[in-house]
Amino acid sequence: MMAPNAAVSAAARGAMARTFNLRFTMPNRTDPVIEVRGLCKKVKDATGELTILDDIDLAIVAGSSVAIVGASGSGKSTLLGLLAGLDSASAGSVRLLGRELGELDEDGRAALRSGAVGFVFQSFQLMPHLTALENVSLPLELQGGIGTREAAARARELLEEVGLGKRTGHYPKLLSGGEQQRVALARAFVTRPAILFADEPTGSLDAATGHAVIDLMFEMNRAHGATLVLVTHDIELARRCDTTVTIEAGRLA
Repeated sequence: MMAPNAAVSAAARGAMARTFNLRFTMPNRTDPVIEVRGLCKKVKDATGELTILDDIDLAIVAGSSVAIVGASGSGKSTLLGLLAGLDSASAGSVRLLGRELGELDEDGRAALRSGAVGFVFQSFQLMPHLTALENVSLPLELQGGIGTREAAARARELLEEVGLGKRTGHYPKLLSGGEQQRVALARAFVTRPAILFADEPTGSLDAATGHAVIDLMFEMNRAHGATLVLVTHDIELARRCDTTVTIEAGRLA
């Protein structure tokens, strides 16, 4: 399993592996991989109830690329979290990979995502005490059904694909921002996901590095045949996607 300095205990890894090994039925290729109806998200604050998203309808077909754009605070990152089952809706429904998320508890949603969904975040979200190779191997180990040696070989293959074959033993603090995001890309694709969710993937990078990372992300997405759901404030980047969804004040524009 992971190196001795990994924060996740063997017992915890076993529990997560059992959760991530739950089975689900993938939809037909002709069905939407994501289908949203009447989606609402409300939260309570000091002034009462705040509506973040209101009456969202959306369908995303397999193999497509969709950009979600909008001003800061418009609700686009909240929408991505709901589509991925990272958060729960206040009303309406989200159907992900043929399953109604409202019918699943937190463990069930995690099981659905395991192996079928990859993530790339603005802040990289790498485990600081794990090497690049261990970070990329981790989703495979949590997914279960694969040996340590096979997981490491698959992780090494993905790190080679993103140009970091000689940096496998480096910890995140020893990598540049661009290198950390490439590790995150390798981690996202290591399980061969059906869907890649990317939330402002270049937000922490300079312009030149950001362009290089985006080019790599689109190249890998085409090569791996995943559906891409991208949150961005960059209109030029959004134009590279098949479809653009604009959120204004919590509603589709």
